[in-house]
Amino acid sequence: MRIPPRVSVVFFLVCLTSVLIVLRVNGAQWFGGGGPEYYSGNNSEKAEFYWSRLRYTPRVGQGGGYGYGYGYGASWSRDYPKADRQFLMALRRLTRIQARSTEQVVDLDSDEIYDYPWVYAVQVESWSFTDAEAKRLRDYLLKGGFLMVDDFHGTADWQNFMEGMRMVLPNRPIEDLNDNDEIFHVLYDLGERFQVPGEQYVATGRTYEKDGYVPKWRAIRDDKGRVMVAICHNMHLGDAWEWADTAEYPEKFASLAFRVGLNYIMYGMTH
Repeated sequence: MRIPPRVSVVFFLVCLTSVLIVLRVNGAQWFGGGGPEYYSGNNSEKAEFYWSRLRYTPRVGQGGGYGYGYGYGASWSRDYPKADRQFLMALRRLTRIQARSTEQVVDLDSDEIYDYPWVYAVQVESWSFTDAEAKRLRDYLLKGGFLMVDDFHGTADWQNFMEGMRMVLPNRPIEDLNDNDEIFHVLYDLGERFQVPGEQYVATGRTYEKDGYVPKWRAIRDDKGRVMVAICHNMHLGDAWEWADTAEYPEKFASLAFRVGLNYIMYGMTH
């Protein structure tokens, strides 16, 4: 029996509405509040490099839903997982690093972080740690781990970031990296850099957020001079990775953001 066209359209709309309702109800679980199994990617895929993102507990009153990547999540998941996956596409295309095609989320409430030598964290003005978590991150860094922090802006964000960082590395100085630092030349020569804005640039034309007018490329080193924490303050590299496939977002910002990330990974893998 042939279904009348009008009935077919109604049936399609009913099905679509049902799907949207399910996504609305369960989206936070799938994208923002799900367990490690969602964030683990394909665990059977063997690789020499795993992109890992730090999941932390936000400060009280901060860390609401910011997940622009595919829709939901707390502050740690800003731009997740689209930014991560588009960066991995670039990593696999532009280097010979054998990287897993999907990302990995790591927590500080277990020793799992030691399985991943390179970790990315965002919106770090809102992070918080217990004493045990701070110790585990400190041990991770001093044992050879590498942490890249991104997407926080201005004076207040810096002060909040430092509250957490001082729990982790209370006596380590923070320095401004200079143009000749090795980390800017391990793969691409990035002696001249500029502020990489978030997607808000498309609508506002501003490269800065809050009072973060000047990009700060900073670092914390270990006793041997190795950069173990790379600090990208007053910029949003993750947004540049996420929006790189959007015509409205300028290529020059996305290009620099990818090259910086690739340099940081190459440095972390070789130092």
